[in-house]
Amino acid sequence: MNVTLSADEKLVAKARAYARAHNTTLNQIIREYMERLTGRLSGAEAAREFRATALAHPGRSPEGFRFDREAVHDRRTD
Repeated sequence: MNVTLSADEKLVAKARAYARAHNTTLNQIIREYMERLTGRLSGAEAAREFRATALAHPGRSPEGFRFDREAVHDRRTD
């Protein structure tokens, strides 16, 4: 089914540029968004999306950071 939307030209241009940068189309982005809104995204699709997002936006800890489980759970207020 075709759907006609209206949006600001600058917004559409930015969205198309985003889609090109992510090797997809604006149409695909909108379709996937609608699937997420309606709960139609399968577990495998959600996992692929999570992986792609995690690879595109990796977290960065400060240099020298070391995870300390005890410190994470320390609820003391000094």
